[in-house]
Amino acid sequence: MNLAPISLFTYKRVNSLKETIGTLKSNFLAPDSELYIFSDGSKDEEDKQQVELVRDYLKSISGFKKIIIYESAENKGLAKSIIEGTTKIINQYGKVIVLEDDLLTTPNFLNFMNEALNKYENELKVFSISGYSFNLKSDKTKLNSDSYFLNRGWSWGWATWAQRWLQVDWNVKDYEEFRNNRKSRKLFAEGGSDLNSMLDKQMKGVLDSWAIRWFFNQYKLSGYTLYPYYSKIYYNGFDRDATHTNGSPSRYIPILDKKYSTKFLFPSEITINQNCQHKFQSKMGVMARVKSKIQTLFTKYIK
Repeated sequence: MNLAPISLFTYKRVNSLKETIGTLKSNFLAPDSELYIFSDGSKDEEDKQQVELVRDYLKSISGFKKIIIYESAENKGLAKSIIEGTTKIINQYGKVIVLEDDLLTTPNFLNFMNEALNKYENELKVFSISGYSFNLKSDKTKLNSDSYFLNRGWSWGWATWAQRWLQVDWNVKDYEEFRNNRKSRKLFAEGGSDLNSMLDKQMKGVLDSWAIRWFFNQYKLSGYTLYPYYSKIYYNGFDRDATHTNGSPSRYIPILDKKYSTKFLFPSEITINQNCQHKFQSKMGVMARVKSKIQTLFTKYIK
């Protein structure tokens, strides 16, 4: 198998980084995979010591075919780090698997990602592969597959190819036209009730996200993302040191893959699974988001 390189982005959370590396090293394909680590620079003196702890730890990592570490002298922020780092690796290899320092992987995560990358490389409707999946409470027997397609990507352990990544307009030059088009906004929201507000905040400078621009490009080109039925990723980022994520984790708890199979049955057709799409939309719908905010407030109150 032609294995994709792994890009791992980290900032200041050395403990969660150690957990991420620990589970990644336990992957069956780790010894044959190349790992590229991008360490962002500190924002201020307060973060400097934590960043130095991260970089000291990075020098001790082993267990991969090759490890290359890039240490930024400046604080780029997550969006710029991922856009520049992913572009660098994808220009060299044509494909990439991307992780952040708060993601725990199952031992067959790299198997799933690489098999899917190889299978769908020439299927241009497929924009990305997600290692994470919500617990959609679907009947797996009706899927006839270990995975399914949705019309939106996800940013917790994902992979893509150069032909998809390098075409993205990161400046979103057509935003004004989109912003005033009700039909377009309604179609974009089919991928989740959060998408339009995220894009609006991005363009107002309130949010700095690579993911919303990536999702918007996928929407414009009617692309699909492949998701595993059993998640190969557990998101470990709901803590006080998280830079971009907060809130209640309850709706994000997946059904993890515990069988660790290295052979996968992919969908017979490249088309959206409407049952899964409906359940996904309920997870990302207005009511689910309101419930999550209430749970977050309650958690903060009892603390």
